[in-house]
Amino acid sequence: MESFALSFVSMLLALGVVLALAWLALRAMRARMAPRGLLRAGDEDALRFVRAISVGARERVVIVEHRGERWMLGVTAGGISTIAHWPREAAPSPTSSGEVQGRP
Repeated sequence: MESFALSFVSMLLALGVVLALAWLALRAMRARMAPRGLLRAGDEDALRFVRAISVGARERVVIVEHRGERWMLGVTAGGISTIAHWPREAAPSPTSSGEVQGRP
């Protein structure tokens, strides 16, 4: 009986060491993969998601904003392509009802 208890305790100790090493490895990987600077709400270099519309099973049209410019992108399983680009001064404002501007 003593042999079983000693074996069980050593197994629990080994499991604890393995779990601690896994936790440390995950923390180290997360620290290496995190962006170096924290993004602030008004950060110009931040890529901001505006809207996405699904147009198929695996296809969608996405609008993103970067440095004040808006980009309309077509996203498919095979890649990403630019559909439209609005410079900083000509970027359209989103409508609350989802209608296309200039149309009822």
